[in-house]
Amino acid sequence: MKKILIILVVAFVLIQFFPIDKNNPPLTPQMDFLKIKNTPEHTANLIKNGCYDCHSNESKYPWYSNVQPVGWFLKNHIEEGRKELNFSTFATYPKKKEAKKFDEAAELLEKNEMPLDSYVIGHPEAKFTAAEKEELVHYFKTLAQETRLMNNIPTEVQKSEFKVQ
Repeated sequence: MKKILIILVVAFVLIQFFPIDKNNPPLTPQMDFLKIKNTPEHTANLIKNGCYDCHSNESKYPWYSNVQPVGWFLKNHIEEGRKELNFSTFATYPKKKEAKKFDEAAELLEKNEMPLDSYVIGHPEAKFTAAEKEELVHYFKTLAQETRLMNNIPTEVQKSEFKVQ
């Protein structure tokens, strides 16, 4: 038992020599979601507090990201989050993808799947009240609808209706 404990301690110390890269990609304000959509200030603050750490190039790494393997987990989570949706490069998305991302954001909020519970534990500012969540859902659904209307993109319901006829 003592040998196993010593091996675990040595392994824990050794992995500390492999820290994560905490450098964020450079910011391009003219590509940022909040800027290009001229998001109202209160809604923008909600999105910044609940989404931007994992879904933008503005991640803030907490002190515990210096401890491995926690840092590795956080870095992987941020990379996956950015791959799924990156508010910092939102202007590069085709309009159809924008509309889809708006729908997905609204759905994940409605299902209480975002922000993740594990994130909210360390970031209480990301815990939305029912009214804040409703505000965000309404905002994302409105953007999805406007994007589809302005770009002549059919909704999923309309697409299925076309197939039936």
